[in-house]
Amino acid sequence: MNQPRRHQKVSDVFSQKLVSCPAHTPLVDAVRLMHVHNVTAIFIKHEQSVVGIWTEADCLKIDISSPLYKNLAIHEVMSAPVITVPNQCSVSDATLRFQQHGIRHLLVMDSENQPAGMLNLSDIVHNQGLDHYLQFRPIHEQYRTDLEIVDAQTPIEEVVQLMRAGRLDSVLVYNRELELHGIITQRDIVELIIQTEWLNPCWQYASYPLIEIDCESSLFDAYRTMTDRNVRHLVVRDDEICGVISFADLITEIESAYCCELERAIEQRDIALQKSQRNLFLANKIIDASLDGIMLTRKDGTIIQVNPAFTKLTGFAEHEVIGKRPNILSSTKHSRSFYQKMWHAIEYEGVWQGEICNCKKDGEEFVEWLTIIQIKDPNFDEVLYAAIFSDITERKRAEEKIAQLAYYDELTGLPNRRLFHDRLLIALSSAKRNHDLLAVMFIDLDRFKEVNDSLGHDAGDNLLQQVAERILSILPEGDTLARLGGDEFVLLCEVNRVETLLNFAEQVLQQVSMPLAINEHVVAITASIGAAVFPDDGVDSATLLKHADIAMYRAKEVGRNSFQLFKPAMNARSLERLAMMSRLQNAIESDEFELYFQPKQQLNSGKILGVEALLRWHEPNLGVISPAKFIPLAEELGLIVKLDLWVIEQACKELEKWQQQGIEAGRLAINISANHLRQGQLASNVERLLERYDVDPHKLEVELTESCFISHFSEAKQELLALKKLGVHITLDDFGTGYSALSYLTKLPIDTLKIDASFIAKVPDEYGNSEIVTAIISLAKSLSIHVVAEGVEKVEQLNYLRSLNCDTIQGYYFCRPIAKQQWYDFYLNTEKRA
Repeated sequence: MNQPRRHQKVSDVFSQKLVSCPAHTPLVDAVRLMHVHNVTAIFIKHEQSVVGIWTEADCLKIDISSPLYKNLAIHEVMSAPVITVPNQCSVSDATLRFQQHGIRHLLVMDSENQPAGMLNLSDIVHNQGLDHYLQFRPIHEQYRTDLEIVDAQTPIEEVVQLMRAGRLDSVLVYNRELELHGIITQRDIVELIIQTEWLNPCWQYASYPLIEIDCESSLFDAYRTMTDRNVRHLVVRDDEICGVISFADLITEIESAYCCELERAIEQRDIALQKSQRNLFLANKIIDASLDGIMLTRKDGTIIQVNPAFTKLTGFAEHEVIGKRPNILSSTKHSRSFYQKMWHAIEYEGVWQGEICNCKKDGEEFVEWLTIIQIKDPNFDEVLYAAIFSDITERKRAEEKIAQLAYYDELTGLPNRRLFHDRLLIALSSAKRNHDLLAVMFIDLDRFKEVNDSLGHDAGDNLLQQVAERILSILPEGDTLARLGGDEFVLLCEVNRVETLLNFAEQVLQQVSMPLAINEHVVAITASIGAAVFPDDGVDSATLLKHADIAMYRAKEVGRNSFQLFKPAMNARSLERLAMMSRLQNAIESDEFELYFQPKQQLNSGKILGVEALLRWHEPNLGVISPAKFIPLAEELGLIVKLDLWVIEQACKELEKWQQQGIEAGRLAINISANHLRQGQLASNVERLLERYDVDPHKLEVELTESCFISHFSEAKQELLALKKLGVHITLDDFGTGYSALSYLTKLPIDTLKIDASFIAKVPDEYGNSEIVTAIISLAKSLSIHVVAEGVEKVEQLNYLRSLNCDTIQGYYFCRPIAKQQWYDFYLNTEKRA
């Protein structure tokens, strides 16, 4: 495919065929040479230099009536000087040269200024892909109508004289005897020159029959006909001959169109240039106004521009640095490898940023924050570098001063983490030498966030100060109390035996738990303490701190306001918990969760009456993890709602599949967290997903525990009513294990009660449990609430529940929780048996 005209070069289109002859060559020999090589122009040389050109158009300048014209030396009739064009010149510029000089041939010169070939207008036309343009230009706008028609008997000398006088490239010849037209062109005259004898009249030199084209045709039709028939002229005919069109006429039209295009291109270039100049003006203004020093260099490091801020920051005026290299600013603070790494980053990444120490003009060293950017212009090969810097010397001094004062906590005046770490390292070294015991105790205040949220951060700060003072009041001399941040404190204690540590921990718990007076409020707070002892629980600072932290979290797990000494089993449990926490973040996206299904059985019919979807986590490294372990973690990490949404969406997908396959298994039940209900978006989330999968809301069942209603009853009621309005079935799970406030059953839209498996496990033999189950079923029946008994594993339990007229059972007796494909198989088998 040809390149666009504005991108092509002469080297892409020119002809390397260059025909030449010496200056003294006779005209007839020069024409014969042109004829042999089938070219329209020949170049004349003198002492290896091209001094002129002779073309077919020059034939009309010769007086062929003179008997001596054939022996004229070619240099006497040539055109000079020859117009040249470099081979790397654009085709657009070459076309302008044709137009400016009124010629149709250019001598192409190579990179060493030696003749490489010839370029004529035909070469450009053939390589420009002008089909589209010529197809839309009618021929009647271009052909010549002022025809010269001569009689067939006219001498050829008179025809040549007529063409020369009228500057014609062709004439028509009419033969009355044959009633036929012919045509004589410049090319025919050139052929005449090499003939030894002339045959008059002119009809002997005419071409006939004429090649004609209809006046309604397009210029493209004319161009194609000339190319196919290898001619340069066509006769235009309507009912009769009305004109002649030549290849030169086509070129003239194309030149006109190209000039218009060139004018538009120049106009666009001028607009772009103005915009570029404005952008450059604005850029220079911004650079001059910048408070950062800016320096531009070439690839070899020569400075070509600096801004006023550069002079202000370094003391060097512009004229003192232009043409020099940036090393005039260098100090002796950095090694050779420093600069090598800097330039390696610039070359391979295009940018480098960092601190560097340089010198001002007066020799004063200063620290600067430096950014060096590599700038590559896509239109040029030149590479520039821009250095942008600011003086950060004062900031560095302030940082150093702050670093000196950064070993104590600003709020409590206690050592901070850095100082505590230093003291711990020293104490460990001493303990290793002297074989002493050393204890690290983590102290974390319980429910400190509630104080902050209810009384404000100022009250929280006051509380931390008072706690620090109380612990300091009982701290043995030589021990260290530090605040690590937030409500976390750490103690470094020298102990003789572990019993001493236990007694001291009890004292700390008592001090912390004493009521505190804060802004006219009396606040009671407790602490959870964990400790690790050197060398039994660790021989380095990191291990001791980690184990003390693990023991502290164990103290929180067992009920807070307690002390725990580290045990190896805690570490295993902590590592497992940590692994689960890190994996839980990506478990949903990694498709590690799966829904298992446990069908419920209607006692009267024995058929499936609903299915509960149960969440399982298949962790690649830890295996199958119980929901009892990962659900609390999800709540702690704030992922429980995200997990709920995943379960709801999977349930809707499953119901959609049921609808498509005609599965009639009742409702699909899912468990929802209290956090999701309290957020007030449960109903809207369920509605959105039901609509997305076009699922019947009556097929979805939401199971909630009593803990969902305890602290936010009104909000929970509003959400449940919204779910009920959608048509979603609502079930109260684990009934009988929580508060079991009977008022819930009348105030909330509960459809089903699920009796907890802990009661079912002890019926019908154990007194008390059987009565409770009987009472729950009776109560539900009186309120028209459906009853499901969970955990049914034995036939005795089944018979007992049937005797109580229980509606539905769920448990291993009917079916264990099974994977999706197993559930479908179970359903089909159950349907077949039914």
